[in-house]
Amino acid sequence: MVIIPTQEKERIISIDVMRGFALLGIFVVNMLFFHGPYIYVNPYDWYQTPGDQESYKWIDIFVQGSVYPLFSMLFGYGLAMQFMKSEEKGTSFNRLAVRRLLILLGIGCIHAFLIWSGDILITYALAGLLLIVLMKLKPIWLFLISALLFLIPNGLLSGLLYFLVKAAPEEATLYTGIQEVENSIVAFSQGSWFDVSSQRITDWLYMQGYGLNIVLIICTILPLLMVGAAAAKLKLIERARELKLFWIITILITMAAGTAIKWLPFSKGDDLFTMTVQDTFGGPLQAIAYGGIIALICTIPIIGKILSPIGKAGRMSMTIYLMQSIIATTIFYSYGFGLYGQVDVATGTWMAVGIYVIQVIFAEIWFLKFKQGPVEALWRKLTYSKI
Repeated sequence: MVIIPTQEKERIISIDVMRGFALLGIFVVNMLFFHGPYIYVNPYDWYQTPGDQESYKWIDIFVQGSVYPLFSMLFGYGLAMQFMKSEEKGTSFNRLAVRRLLILLGIGCIHAFLIWSGDILITYALAGLLLIVLMKLKPIWLFLISALLFLIPNGLLSGLLYFLVKAAPEEATLYTGIQEVENSIVAFSQGSWFDVSSQRITDWLYMQGYGLNIVLIICTILPLLMVGAAAAKLKLIERARELKLFWIITILITMAAGTAIKWLPFSKGDDLFTMTVQDTFGGPLQAIAYGGIIALICTIPIIGKILSPIGKAGRMSMTIYLMQSIIATTIFYSYGFGLYGQVDVATGTWMAVGIYVIQVIFAEIWFLKFKQGPVEALWRKLTYSKI
């Protein structure tokens, strides 16, 4: 027997809506990187106009660092659902899952080095391979181990940064890399294909910490995937109606705590401590709240129907994600319209929303004829075909 892919009748609309919602948020945040040298600046003093400052503030508090954890937990949730399905059927999970994740790794490499350096697929593939080793654990152990992996190293890092801020505040500030900013603007706005490709690799290496990204995977991304896997084993999303009180309490606590933490750079100052704590702890808390809100409202039939188009975009999440990179780099890079560095934050945000609306319409039309997105269909074919 072999594992077969999830059929349409088995899909859970709220999970697809969560993915669709996360895709919009991810695009809004990524747009900062698409149209400007975001990774090389201190965004709290880089944006000078009141419009840019206000737009960035609300993105930073409610979107940045809060949507990718939701997508990460959903990735772990989906992987655990496949694992449980294989156990029910008495089929082998590991071999096929490894193959599926290695294909994802390959797609991520193509995306990172040929399209856009801000790729997350490589990280998900590597973290997913680690999660497979832990997949047989009971939910309680997945929760406990994920908490230890996440809280101990990130707590220690936050503590060290706190003492650094107190001892040497001038050393605990994120500085804008002027030369890096200039290199990015020149390469992406007017450079040749070679210049763009070279800068893309430079950006990717910078974001990976020149090899230190494995620490991020183990201490941040993997725990989020484990939380998602544990939630899947407990069917927390499928049982949202039954667990209504649990979700309401969870939403209130995580939303209040997460938002308070996300506000720290604006209320206490934008030093390395507040910036790190904001994303590391505030973002995942908000992500849980967002997921819980969607899980609850999707138990209302009429709301589920209204959000169905977003759910369809979520069903073809990899296609939508890659399309966003292709469209945005074509708009901003020199081999397209060359608008890099010429768009303000508000304009870039509304562009992201507009493109996403078009993608939702595209998904709605696509699923009138097909059962999977084009990239998902290719991924499925490569995964389930015989070697």
